[in-house]
Amino acid sequence: MKIAQRIITLILSASLLAIAGCAATPTREGTGEYIDDSVITTKVKAEILNEPTLKSAEINVETFKGTVQLSGFVTSSANIEKAVSITRNVKGVRAVKNDMRLK
Repeated sequence: MKIAQRIITLILSASLLAIAGCAATPTREGTGEYIDDSVITTKVKAEILNEPTLKSAEINVETFKGTVQLSGFVTSSANIEKAVSITRNVKGVRAVKNDMRLK
């Protein structure tokens, strides 16, 4: 009987440690957040690709905890504004960091 209790305790302890290992910290995303950010990045890239005035190959998109960072080179400030506007309208985006530069 004592062996069964020890085994159950060991299994529960290991489960709690595994769950804690997947938790997010201020500098590291949890598993769910990483997946959410991947979805947001994909949606933003798709929306930028669908915009005929933007050259999507020159705009880089990275997402961390819902904050999207746009970087790269574009030909006009209107293109910068358009890319930022498109990004803000994507569901799940909390904030947009604009690091795009003019050619």
